[in-house]
Amino acid sequence: MQFHFIANAAHEGASGRTIPVIDPSDGQPFDVIQRGNADDMALAVRSARHCYDTLWSKLSAAERGRLLMRLSARIADHIDELTDIEQRDCGKPTRQARADAVALARYFEFYAGACDKLHGQTIPYQDGYTVLTWHEPHGVTGHIIPWNYPMQIFGRSVAASLAAGNVCVVKPSEDACLSLLRVAQLAGECGFPAGAINIVTGYGHEVGEALARDAGIDHISFTGSPRVGTLIQQAAAERHCPVTLELGGKSPQIVFDDADIEAVLPAVVNAIVQNAGQTCSAGSRLLVQQGLYEPLLERLGALFANLRVGPAAMDLDVGPLIRASQQQRVWDFLSDAQVAGIPMVAQGQIVDSAPDSGFYQAPALLRDVPAAHRLAQEEVFGPVLAAMSFRDEDHAVALANATQFGLVSGIWTRDGARQLRMARRVRSGQVFINNYGAAGGVELPFGGVKSSGHGREKGFEALYGFTTLKTVAIRHGH
Repeated sequence: MQFHFIANAAHEGASGRTIPVIDPSDGQPFDVIQRGNADDMALAVRSARHCYDTLWSKLSAAERGRLLMRLSARIADHIDELTDIEQRDCGKPTRQARADAVALARYFEFYAGACDKLHGQTIPYQDGYTVLTWHEPHGVTGHIIPWNYPMQIFGRSVAASLAAGNVCVVKPSEDACLSLLRVAQLAGECGFPAGAINIVTGYGHEVGEALARDAGIDHISFTGSPRVGTLIQQAAAERHCPVTLELGGKSPQIVFDDADIEAVLPAVVNAIVQNAGQTCSAGSRLLVQQGLYEPLLERLGALFANLRVGPAAMDLDVGPLIRASQQQRVWDFLSDAQVAGIPMVAQGQIVDSAPDSGFYQAPALLRDVPAAHRLAQEEVFGPVLAAMSFRDEDHAVALANATQFGLVSGIWTRDGARQLRMARRVRSGQVFINNYGAAGGVELPFGGVKSSGHGREKGFEALYGFTTLKTVAIRHGH
């Protein structure tokens, strides 16, 4: 049985109720977590506030950095353990789970080095004045972490918040929280003071809402759906609490006739099948210029047909989806596409040894998807790629920008002027030219526009969101 982690100690939930932990590879329960409530969240927030007021806010930036570096090293020492936990809890193939654990260590390493480099300014002003600015932490930050990349998103938000001088209260998804509970334990073991990192498990409508409404939370970081993001903003707005939101995407890969097809093919496949397509920045729309459309789809179809899907421990191309409801969601999209007569180019293969009770979906490549169809407009969050053709740059831009989202775009062309024109015209928070994702990029600011959210995480830029700027004007005379 797993417990809340509050003030460096395991806490049983106030309600006494629990939630089963399901292995997506076979659909069977293998552990239980606490079903937290508002009382549990209030306890965690009080613990965090006490830590901030009495100890954390008094640490120097260098001292915080040493703690974060110590935790990074501790995580690195437990990569195998965290990989095993994440693999079973989330259904991630071994390579993906390991990559997430390695990235988590890197986040704490990066932000450890950034702690004492968040500088203010002096501003030239009127004679007789000296004006200074400095960045102050919010205090207690709340973090609502989704189930698709718990370790990575914990790293990019919690490590940055701690580096900026805050303490943290975390509500992970009820579908994927075991790795974060273990990381919090490691933090306590390597010297983090009680209350610096607190984790309360449970359902979003119970503990997630309690976090959003708690007056002791000074800033909220949320990654999830636009619908829930709206609810979080509304709850936070009642007390004017700032919010950073990352709300998903329907990201286009835009491939021009002059693109290097040998580079395009593996990148397009990986961008939609990684983590079974359950990725906010998945390249889920493929826009191909007319002259390259048929030959690219022919070769891409052959690659899709050879993709294999199976249990996480088999470490195949694709693992299971996170839960039965997510599997049904993907099925509904594919059913709608079939009814609309959208052609299926190719599908991968679920291995015979995959348990029938697991949540599997073969990767699917569909072509000639109408721009207005929900398959081209809505986030599937599964390994489903929607392909369509375009005539020229203007047509490509129109298609790329024709959704409510704006998180990531990929542009494939050898024409340098076109690269810059397209990068300026597509509406997204990140643009990748002749690559997609830049291998993760802990250092690269990440976030969206439109319904993909606002604010930035990752990189040094994240530190500004986890602080508030104070201006000090000193009148000292001539």
